[in-house]
Amino acid sequence: MKTSASQNDRPTVAADGTGGGGAGGRSELAPFSPEPQPLKGIGLKLLSVSTLFGMISCIKAAGDMPTGQLVFFRSFFAVPFVLGWLATRGHLRGAWRTGRPIGHIVRGLFGVAAMACNFYALTLLPLPDATALFYANPLFVTIISAVFLGEMVRLFRWGAVIVGLIGVVIISWPQITLTEGFGGAQGTGVMFALLGAFFAAWAMVMVRKLVNTEDSATIVLWFSMVASAAALATLPFGWRAPTMQEWILLLSSGALGGLGQILLTQSYRYASLATIAPFEYTSMLLAIVIGFAIFNEIPTIYTIAGSAVIIAAGLLIIWREHKLGLERRRAKKLSPPS
Repeated sequence: MKTSASQNDRPTVAADGTGGGGAGGRSELAPFSPEPQPLKGIGLKLLSVSTLFGMISCIKAAGDMPTGQLVFFRSFFAVPFVLGWLATRGHLRGAWRTGRPIGHIVRGLFGVAAMACNFYALTLLPLPDATALFYANPLFVTIISAVFLGEMVRLFRWGAVIVGLIGVVIISWPQITLTEGFGGAQGTGVMFALLGAFFAAWAMVMVRKLVNTEDSATIVLWFSMVASAAALATLPFGWRAPTMQEWILLLSSGALGGLGQILLTQSYRYASLATIAPFEYTSMLLAIVIGFAIFNEIPTIYTIAGSAVIIAAGLLIIWREHKLGLERRRAKKLSPPS
């Protein structure tokens, strides 16, 4: 891919507001520590994964709420945590200013679409299945970058994409019939999970472009407000008054989402993307444990096998991106100044 060396080492903000790293991008929120501390970075990453998975669990537990209402609470009630953190770090002043409002709005709409699809999928699928299908995101990023943006993607990464898509088929196989395609509620859930991964990939591509000129604080705040406004627009289409338990779940989803974003960003102060990104896949273990303990869901052999294939493909893409970044930096050091 035609990305700069820095894009392979530095974090980006979450594409869909639910956490997770991208393929790189600078972060004014989380400048690198003068001395890398990989164990601290990994620890913060694991905390962020756990916190964001707690947010996902709250969304699933409140899943019979309208999807727009779920998105609103997740987005709007994360803002106080993000604002407070930015204020303590001295990044709040000027964080709203941007010369690219349209870019932020488009990115925000892709992110909202991803969040809505993912949240709806959570209401229809077992937690391990939904989690595994969300991992298709880096596969779609590679496809979009090559097909729509004309970036160079060589045979190795195309092979990883094909392997990952085979994993998606394995997970989806029980929901597919040869004559009718996807069937039943879980079949619908598979389609929305993949749509969510696709929209999140577009949002991530937009973030890659925005980080060239925008601070991460600006990206985070604009996304939160665009997502909140877009979700609030669904109010006339069937919101309902939450019960006390649902209020707790909805407010917790926003709080955990904001805290998880902060922990994720902080983790990149101490270690590179290549070091931290693989630990995203520990969420699969959480999905199996929480799915069984709270939602009485037992992963099938298709889910386990397909997850292993998708994770392997994702790790191959991460490794390849890191290797290309090292090669670019080496070439840059050897090239004479112009």
